[in-house]
Amino acid sequence: MIVDSHAHLVAPEVFYAYRAQLIGSGGYHKNGHGITDDMLAESAAQNIAIMDGVGTDVQFISPRPFQQMHSFEPQAIVHRWIAANNELIARTVQMHPDRFAGVAGLPLCAGTPVESCLPELNRAVEELGCVGVSVNPDPYEGKGHTPTLGDRFWYPLYERLVELDVPAMIHSAGCYNGREVYSDHFITEASIAVMSLMRSDVFRDFPTLKLMISHGGGSVPYQIGRWQAARLSRGLGDGPDAERFEVSLRRLWFDTVLYNKESLELLFKVVGPDRCLFSTEKPGSGSVVDPATGQWFDDLKPVIESIDTLTDEDRHAIFEGNARAFFPRWKAPTTPAAS
Repeated sequence: MIVDSHAHLVAPEVFYAYRAQLIGSGGYHKNGHGITDDMLAESAAQNIAIMDGVGTDVQFISPRPFQQMHSFEPQAIVHRWIAANNELIARTVQMHPDRFAGVAGLPLCAGTPVESCLPELNRAVEELGCVGVSVNPDPYEGKGHTPTLGDRFWYPLYERLVELDVPAMIHSAGCYNGREVYSDHFITEASIAVMSLMRSDVFRDFPTLKLMISHGGGSVPYQIGRWQAARLSRGLGDGPDAERFEVSLRRLWFDTVLYNKESLELLFKVVGPDRCLFSTEKPGSGSVVDPATGQWFDDLKPVIESIDTLTDEDRHAIFEGNARAFFPRWKAPTTPAAS
């Protein structure tokens, strides 16, 4: 079975007109988006056709990150928009329970305590059936300062995730600081997320917390020597410095949204194939054909299959086994759809 652990909701275009309405009214108008089952079924069918075209059996779908508006005011906009995304995700999963699983967005609002997102977390998991959540580590979207993921600011969220036995995909959202486009920001925030967690007591305080860092961990696997040296220069002591950096790094999980064979080989070598979940974000930023090869950048299944340092057991873990371990609430279909 081929399980894509990082993908996003494919919705009718009119859904984004609803987003514009929320912005234009400042969240005042409560009338809905008007997405009928037929409209949503058509969008889901388009996504399934893409999945079938590359041999994907199941996708875990979350809101499109750069559309989430976490920094927008008033905050009612954010709460209503994220709730609407989660509802469409749940409806898509209900239409095709053997092809999709839901990863909910959270209304993390800039400048607001993290507790404000917990009611939607509870609803998404307990009522809508989502099996994971997407966490934006920078709700200010490049325009301010949010405590990093190693800070106790995030502890109420971590505590509830552990109670629910729900994992989180760490994935930034929009960026409006004028220095980065949102795609750059994804990599920057993934790197900051890893380093802040590695310097913290989060996994001592929450040993069963499951966090997957999107886009292959950002720059960290490539720059690991710098962080290994930094930790050893201080001497292995207590707390987060009690073990070598590469050992601590394996407390995290990583997706494979890298679009480059050499990068994937390095990721598997640095963190281990037992900590990596097959992911493509398809359709997304990698849905471009490389003119040099004629292949889609985000068609990663044959790329991973071609890496000869991986064993059959490694490939099974990457394509399916690790997703089963990371998403304990997910009930996998008994028969693969596209394999």
